[in-house]
Amino acid sequence: MFRGIGTVVNVATVLLGSGIGVLVGHRLAQRTRDVVTDALGLVTLLIAASSALAVTDAVFSDAVGDSAPVLIVLGALLLGGIAGSLLRIEHRLESLGGWLQDRLTRGTESVERRRFIEGFVAASLLFCVGPLTILGSLSDGLGNGADQLILKAVLDGFASIAFAASLGWGVAASALVVLVVQGSLTVLGATLGSFLPDAHLAAITATGGLLLVGVGLRLLKVKQVPVGDLLPALVVAPVLTQLVVVLR
Repeated sequence: MFRGIGTVVNVATVLLGSGIGVLVGHRLAQRTRDVVTDALGLVTLLIAASSALAVTDAVFSDAVGDSAPVLIVLGALLLGGIAGSLLRIEHRLESLGGWLQDRLTRGTESVERRRFIEGFVAASLLFCVGPLTILGSLSDGLGNGADQLILKAVLDGFASIAFAASLGWGVAASALVVLVVQGSLTVLGATLGSFLPDAHLAAITATGGLLLVGVGLRLLKVKQVPVGDLLPALVVAPVLTQLVVVLR
């Protein structure tokens, strides 16, 4: 198989799952749709907790010290959040969702527009923040196989059904973000080779897990955490890890 096949399969499952979800969603009562979204939010929190536990990885603490991992993740979220808010990433992502909605749907009602944007933003964040996105795409780019992305594609396909049943066609539009993000990471892996040590990957995984907590809280309507503005933390985390390693 060629490099990048994992992303192609992932995009296909998101589109297929979204189509199925929209067809099923029209036959579901609003109360049922809300239950589906809540269930997906709870599962997102479960996945987030599993990813965040990477902060306790022995390879991480061995590289930076026992007390540094939590501080590194905290620093990444603070610095990344400041950078993201200044860049208005959340606002730009929502604007992109609105732009796509204007061109892919005919509805002009504010409720439908909000539903499309929320589906696009929530699905884009869920599908692109997780550790499998980074690790799987880099592995695919390095020529080590697309097994991780194939697994992620199956998970995303089922998640797309649940999302689209509640939030509509905005979920399908997130396939564009999946293509851009995972495709870029695959190219990066193919170009630079294996450049991230295990400790740095653990920092990214733990930080991504906390970002997924924000996605889960959004889905459960507990708090509209601006997860988009926190995305730069995924870049800051390995940088801070390297800084601590050098200074030790």
